[in-house]
Amino acid sequence: MDLSSINPILLLASLMVAATPILLAALGELVSERAGVLNLGVEGMMITGAICGFAIAVETGSPVVGFAAAAAGGALLSLLFALLTQLALANQVASGLALTLFGLGLSALLGQSYVGIRPPATAKLDIPLLGDIPVLGPVLFSHDWMVYFGLALTLAVWAALKYSRAGLILRAVGENHDAAHALGYNVVGVRILAILFGGACAGLGGAYLSLVRVPQWTEGMTAGAGWIALALVVFASWKAGRVLLGAYLFGGVTVLQLNLQAAGVDIPVEYLSMSPYLITILVLVILSADRSRAPGSLGRIFHASR
Repeated sequence: MDLSSINPILLLASLMVAATPILLAALGELVSERAGVLNLGVEGMMITGAICGFAIAVETGSPVVGFAAAAAGGALLSLLFALLTQLALANQVASGLALTLFGLGLSALLGQSYVGIRPPATAKLDIPLLGDIPVLGPVLFSHDWMVYFGLALTLAVWAALKYSRAGLILRAVGENHDAAHALGYNVVGVRILAILFGGACAGLGGAYLSLVRVPQWTEGMTAGAGWIALALVVFASWKAGRVLLGAYLFGGVTVLQLNLQAAGVDIPVEYLSMSPYLITILVLVILSADRSRAPGSLGRIFHASR
């Protein structure tokens, strides 16, 4: 066992990369749930975004186009969920589970010809002066643009939900859809837009896995990341800031357990592999001790004629 081989600066820098796909998917699910929609299809939308982004990036040679295609792929799959739950009034839990199974199967089919192929590299942002700061430079200012996009999206979601009129309407729909409808708001329209946003974010998270984090296409490569994103939203009490904290916690423990394995720590690898999930859940349960309520209409079917 050689713990001196673990570089703390590299560990912290890797933490931000590992957290980004979970953060993107969780922010999208946060917006959906604040609108009163429980979408358990995050895993399916992530894996669909992973193959869509990977395939288009390989074919065009542009990671930016790949990420755009991933967002479109995730949103398109979420549109199916929106049609089922908001127009056909299907059960949200059952529809979400079906969406995950469909996404896993569809991605496996689409990705057959892309196994073993390397995608084009996603460029890192070269921030003058800041990148040269000792310790902070390599940790904070040496990442690809999607890492900073995730942080900016966190801030944007927090500000929009808290201060904007659109955020107020979305939260009103999520808290009491009947009252929001009585006030003249288009409940179904708001929820469909929230679902599409969640699907696009999940698609971006999946593409980050296949284009940056791995980078390659492997069937089922999300490996439960969508379920972790769902858990983060609940245990973070539907708050964007806590989602960011939870994603970074999960990313940090994930990177740490990989480094511990490489250092030869005398702990069974199975315990190390499950540690990110256990520690993330335990800490976020503690963080949610303020008993913040879930959106009042979360998971409830809305029908305007009632």
